[in-house]
Amino acid sequence: MEPLYIRVHPDDNVAIIVNPEGVPSGARFPNGFVSSEAIPQSHKIALAEMEPGDPVIRYGQVIGHATRALPIGSWVREDCLDLPVPPALSELALATAPPPAAPPLPEYTFEGYRNADGTYGTKNILGITTTVQCVAPTVDYAVRKIKAEILPRYPNVDDVVAVTHSYGCGVAIDAPGAAVPIRSIRNLALHPNFGADPLVVSLGCEKLQPVRLTIPGLQPADHVIRLQDNQGFAATVARICEAAEKRLQVLNLRKRVPCPASGLVVGLQCGGSDAFSGVTCNPAVGYAADLLVRAGATVMFSEVTEVRDAVHLLTPRCSTPDVARALIREMQWYDDYLATGRADRSANPTPGNKRGGLSNVVEKALGSVAKSGTSALRQVTTHGEVPTERGLIFAATPASDFICGTQQLAAHMNMHIFTTGEGTPYGLAMAPVIKVSSRTALAEKWPDLIDIDAGRIATGNATIESVGWELFHLIRDVASGRKQTWADHWGLHNYLAPFNPGPVT
Repeated sequence: MEPLYIRVHPDDNVAIIVNPEGVPSGARFPNGFVSSEAIPQSHKIALAEMEPGDPVIRYGQVIGHATRALPIGSWVREDCLDLPVPPALSELALATAPPPAAPPLPEYTFEGYRNADGTYGTKNILGITTTVQCVAPTVDYAVRKIKAEILPRYPNVDDVVAVTHSYGCGVAIDAPGAAVPIRSIRNLALHPNFGADPLVVSLGCEKLQPVRLTIPGLQPADHVIRLQDNQGFAATVARICEAAEKRLQVLNLRKRVPCPASGLVVGLQCGGSDAFSGVTCNPAVGYAADLLVRAGATVMFSEVTEVRDAVHLLTPRCSTPDVARALIREMQWYDDYLATGRADRSANPTPGNKRGGLSNVVEKALGSVAKSGTSALRQVTTHGEVPTERGLIFAATPASDFICGTQQLAAHMNMHIFTTGEGTPYGLAMAPVIKVSSRTALAEKWPDLIDIDAGRIATGNATIESVGWELFHLIRDVASGRKQTWADHWGLHNYLAPFNPGPVT
């Protein structure tokens, strides 16, 4: 392959190297440009001479300021940049340029499960929710027994999933921060893929009593098993299995039926991002997000720290000033949260992100928000809250893969799209996870983990539009049970991790 680079915006004074093996010093590009040193794949090359203090521009935005002289053709990396000041939240434009609605796509449907509460499932799962970590090993034991001995008799049920977590006791249960994990666990119990009909296992003495979940119709006799009310371990497991079989009998009657695309709630997330993420997989996901919105679906993007430095690009896109103010509210909440922990946004990029060419959180955020596409932002939800609007939604979560995924499930996501540049075997049991790679090299390295290769965009073998449509159709196929993701094929399902910003006692 001849030396190639990608320049995203005409104002950019850096570009990223496309070649999988990188380029050596003296590499001559088709336009006559020459590298002055060896530069790895996905890392930045200086397209103009820069002096100390000069802005370094990518995506048409300042991602930092040069800390030393950077000759043309040099390698621009983390130690060459000072982090710029984040956008001032008090000075952002509020809904000044909401995009007009694109033509609707009403003809698209999927084969799913209709729930009595009006939600739709993409899987048919028996969910067993726990109120405290103490009961998790017992519930896990019971789930293994149910899967081995009972589930085979109910072929229309896809799985049995234990909603276990580290919350429930040893916490300040009445502190303001406690509202987040309590709300999250409640909404996980009511997940559409569980049929919105919870079965809860409690210890009995924990701080998070089932009544605190405020689930309508949650009756102890039918829905709650208290371990301290049972005689011995074997009897307890038998009680859980008995309750589970009653629920399986009901779930087994459910069939996939034609459902409107408006029943899809699709969560978007990055993990192991690299410098290609913002030019291949994330824009392709953004194109698919626009298609989903046009089809009537709900699309959620999240990860506050990976939005904060690009928030000035989003508040003008909000449908109303109130939505813009809600977005600013969530950014401010997280600024304060990080300040309380004596941390700041510079803590976000991982060693893998930096190895993949991302110099700092600003560059990462500018690539991350490409997943949101181009439609108007219709609603902002806080941590663990279920959206009440359709269309494009910002659902506030931390950027941690496991916590973000859990919080999006709490927001009733029933399909998950996960983009990655460095690679991760991440998956969720409660909803299908489609993996989209930013580089072809990763897709070739992990052919049995990556579902769609968006790296073809970088080499000109595909377009953002074509990969976006490919992803859109795959979402419908997976939601309908016609195709299976690699994560579900291998049973790669990460533990749930509800966000707990409150104090532990």
